[in-house]
Amino acid sequence: MEFTGQCLCGTVSYTCTGDPVFAGNCHCDDCKKVTGSGYSPVLFFAEEAVSMEGKAKYFSKPGGSGQLVSRGFCPDCGSPLFGKVEVLPGMIGIRAGTLDDPSRYIPGMDIYTCYAEVWDAMDPNIPKFEKMPPQE
Repeated sequence: MEFTGQCLCGTVSYTCTGDPVFAGNCHCDDCKKVTGSGYSPVLFFAEEAVSMEGKAKYFSKPGGSGQLVSRGFCPDCGSPLFGKVEVLPGMIGIRAGTLDDPSRYIPGMDIYTCYAEVWDAMDPNIPKFEKMPPQE
């Protein structure tokens, strides 16, 4: 299976091979600021499954876990595209809204729900975690 996507202006594009390792909606305050919305829908892939054309610029700061989160965006149009989190080494998050076919995004969980807005109607049929889910 293959997932493709790009930024708004097309400067940065990507191809992900295989299925995502997991997908979910992050409700942390940083994701709300980055998206300008109530949460960030993200699919996570192994880094080696993702190839990119163009060069994203990254901004890094500690996330809710206290570990570093690096967010990749297009240096030309500013579209948020990628996320790398120290708590998930070897993984890269892809913002669902940048997929060429966003209808392929199927969330499997909601995380950092302790920060969810009261107006954010979450899907009651998927698991909820106040912070990060337990690491297996």
